[in-house]
Amino acid sequence: MTDHSKQKSRLAALRAELRLRGLDGFIVPRSDEYQGEYVPASAERLAWLTGFTGSAGFAIVLSDAAAVFVDGRYTLQVRNECDPEIWSYRHVVDAPRRAWLDEQLPEGGQLGYDPWLHSQREVDALKAECERVGGYAVACPDNPLDSIWDDRPEPPSSRVETHPLGFAGESVESKRQRLAGELSANQENAVVLTRSDSIAWLLNVRGTDVPHCPLALSFAILHADGTVDWFIDSRRIPDEVADSLGSAVRIHPSNEFAGALGDLSGKTVRLEPESAVAWIFDRLRGAEADIRTGQDPCQLPKAAKNETEVAGTRAAHLRDGAALCRFLAWLDAAVDEGGVSELEASRRLLEFRSSGEHFRDTSFETISGSGPNGAIVHYRVTEESDRHLQPGELYLVDSGGQYLDGTTDVTRTLAIGAPSEEMVRNYTRVLKGHIALATARFPVGTTGGQLDVLARRPLWEVGLDYDHGTGHGVGSYLNVHEGPQRIAKRPDSVALQPGMILSNEPGYYKTGAYGIRIENLVVVQPAEQEGERSMLEFETLTLAPLDRRLIESSLLTREERDWVDRYHARVLREIAPQVDAETGRWLEAATRPLGG
Repeated sequence: MTDHSKQKSRLAALRAELRLRGLDGFIVPRSDEYQGEYVPASAERLAWLTGFTGSAGFAIVLSDAAAVFVDGRYTLQVRNECDPEIWSYRHVVDAPRRAWLDEQLPEGGQLGYDPWLHSQREVDALKAECERVGGYAVACPDNPLDSIWDDRPEPPSSRVETHPLGFAGESVESKRQRLAGELSANQENAVVLTRSDSIAWLLNVRGTDVPHCPLALSFAILHADGTVDWFIDSRRIPDEVADSLGSAVRIHPSNEFAGALGDLSGKTVRLEPESAVAWIFDRLRGAEADIRTGQDPCQLPKAAKNETEVAGTRAAHLRDGAALCRFLAWLDAAVDEGGVSELEASRRLLEFRSSGEHFRDTSFETISGSGPNGAIVHYRVTEESDRHLQPGELYLVDSGGQYLDGTTDVTRTLAIGAPSEEMVRNYTRVLKGHIALATARFPVGTTGGQLDVLARRPLWEVGLDYDHGTGHGVGSYLNVHEGPQRIAKRPDSVALQPGMILSNEPGYYKTGAYGIRIENLVVVQPAEQEGERSMLEFETLTLAPLDRRLIESSLLTREERDWVDRYHARVLREIAPQVDAETGRWLEAATRPLGG
């Protein structure tokens, strides 16, 4: 539980700072200038102010009102972490920002924002909302919260590493020239790259600047002649990394980025409004550059993995599956003896996983939730929230690993003791949705949004649903949540392509009781079946058994039962040679055919 006294004193200090600046309010996002999912400790402003530690959200502070806005993943977590006496809780869809500003922002009120922390698209929306309610969004030359954060950590300064060609599958020169050709074809002189994962992919480098994602936070400019200006402290670049990049990649101190943007005066420059912060747009406008908004050119080629990357992720999933099976076998025995807690289970899983070849880190903080904690979609166990796994409950464990050859993400829901009939029915319906997506065949040009209903239909049939996306993209030893591909209710225009890796993770969550999620990673492949149109399908990558105790076979069709049996046979065939004899015996039992 967060220390609420600190929240009160920090909120009071921020309000005092806003009064000194003549501002009626300030918006505090959970983001930094690179707009990634994870931020370094030095940029955890939202958590420092409010106590909320989720990966997405924002707060608005006015002189006499304050609110924290979150999406459906965090509606329970925000109540556990933020003091209800000083913060109101808002769902970004059901109780949006504009409605709250309409109620709370005074006529003519000035709401400050940090142009380094919001994308241009966000700033455009914020300005429009403020104007509609009779106020103004005002860019602050420096962040008022930073003025009161006296124990703010230092920014990251870790050394950058080369990501070897044997894992990357394509050289830096090839990538530079490929994207430069696209710029030239579009008559663009340059593109400003603001996504750190794009720069990591383009330059075949990795870092440790943020938790769980192997990124070196930086900016870059790719020119139409194939050269790159990379803005990062040169002391972080070992000689061998600089040598591997060659003279076509020029390394500059970060404080030269503003001047380099000014040098683009009169040039046609591509910039992505969804990810590039407003400050960069302001700087280019001031330089009178011809800004052409468009997608970061690294995004699609990064998402469509090459053969080396796909082979690497298959190998990583084989090792990861072996670690997960060792954990599941241990857990089954340990819970029978009693005394296993969420924290202990999470730690033991890390022990099994970290012994694997090429392991570097978890791909996110493990979600280890038993009973009612499993209903918190992005639950993070702490010493205070830790509870023991109890008979008659469900245990949800969502975890993953960062390996040099691939990134994994897998969720299994397990029965502790005898599950209720309701738990079994709902698990089976989630499984039916999972199978429907796993077995989908679809024409080239299909988007993830068009497939989302397949995973939800078995739940919708009985009036159930889940308030998160069905699938996110996954990187190759990069971000575990990667765009632009996704599978979600929201429509999108990104067609699925061979080599794209996504999650398949429908779920169901009963507040205060239990959570269910089944997640495998899949890779898009050309379909084997013949037809009039070119078709695509998914190859499942994740290798770990489903809990047979939670499957009601009578609710499955014969085709669905056959899918489970084939999947379990594959898990046994591929994982058994990787594990010890005791785990192998457990695995044989866990993968028995449903009829057996």
